[in-house]
Amino acid sequence: MIRKLSLKPIGYVRTMADEDKIRKDKELLSEIVISKDLTEALDGIQDFSHLFVIFYMHKAFTEKISLKVHPRGRSDLPLVGVFATRSPYRPNPIGLTLVELIGRKNNIIKVKGLDAINGTPIIDIKPYDPLDLSLEAHVPEWWIKLHQSA
Repeated sequence: MIRKLSLKPIGYVRTMADEDKIRKDKELLSEIVISKDLTEALDGIQDFSHLFVIFYMHKAFTEKISLKVHPRGRSDLPLVGVFATRSPYRPNPIGLTLVELIGRKNNIIKVKGLDAINGTPIIDIKPYDPLDLSLEAHVPEWWIKLHQSA
């Protein structure tokens, strides 16, 4: 039985980037402003070089979710299930990005490479673990084509 899920944001993104820039600029600097009452939860985070940031894509609303899409709307790429893409238009618009941690000051952490827009609610932050790396990982041909033309 599926139960109702309720999440509370732990903070939000502060950035000057627009939606086009976040996809293309891997050097983009952003700040994650954590709720002041959670500042203590950041203790020790500065010892990690990279973090996974989990966020809610709050602007990714549409009347009807398509279960199959062309990646990035490109008709030259195959029609695949939405779970095989990074489309924000999905049943639960949750984003996940691996970022480089630049620094921390109190309840604000500065990161590089976050692909979230200004005001995006942050759901969680987890430190990168080398066990997350898979040397056997592979992607389909259309994924390679997508990123060669980016």
